[in-house]
Amino acid sequence: MFTGLVQAIGQIRSLGSYDYEVSCVSQEDVILKELAIGDSVAVDGVCLTVMKVLPQGFIAAASPETLSRTTLGQRQIDDGFVNLETSLRVGSKLGGHFVMGHVDGTGRLQTLEQTATSWEMSFTTTEAIARYIVPKGSIAVNGVSLTIADYDQAQNWFKVAVIPLTYADTNLRYLQPGSLVNIEADILGKYVEKLIHFNPNHKTTDVTPAFLIEHGYL
Repeated sequence: MFTGLVQAIGQIRSLGSYDYEVSCVSQEDVILKELAIGDSVAVDGVCLTVMKVLPQGFIAAASPETLSRTTLGQRQIDDGFVNLETSLRVGSKLGGHFVMGHVDGTGRLQTLEQTATSWEMSFTTTEAIARYIVPKGSIAVNGVSLTIADYDQAQNWFKVAVIPLTYADTNLRYLQPGSLVNIEADILGKYVEKLIHFNPNHKTTDVTPAFLIEHGYL
């Protein structure tokens, strides 16, 4: 499990088959200090298991399922910059939101605009992901925890406002319109959906404002 607060930037290159070498290019001490074989690292939001620790990085493998859902299998990544975050430890601060590292799919940057206080970035994604997007909800883009500023579910579109610090310290600054990104929706929405649809005692239509008030949610 991760928080969506990127700790370092790395570069990734394919070693053939399903193996990848990730080299730290910033804050390498943060990533490598206690890194061990078997540890989990989020690479652009993708949870990968460390197979070998190197002086400047590590080697990890991606499964066919991971390749089919993420940018690892959909673009040339050699020497591409990736966001890195080690797994959440017990007692650590949770500054972002619960990010599982299980990417739901990909999206594309549509627009990028600098404002006085932030970088506004809009993305399109798939209907399967857009169903979990809610106003002011959380979403992970390339492993970065962000808050939904605006969205249009009918168009599978959403916008986020990225503060200058996050923009400067992540690979979001390298994105251009059309760039492919990894997207993970908030896990809470997925559990709520499952409970609603698979509880035989309730139908979706049973969940009304009155129902929520009765059970202490409003």
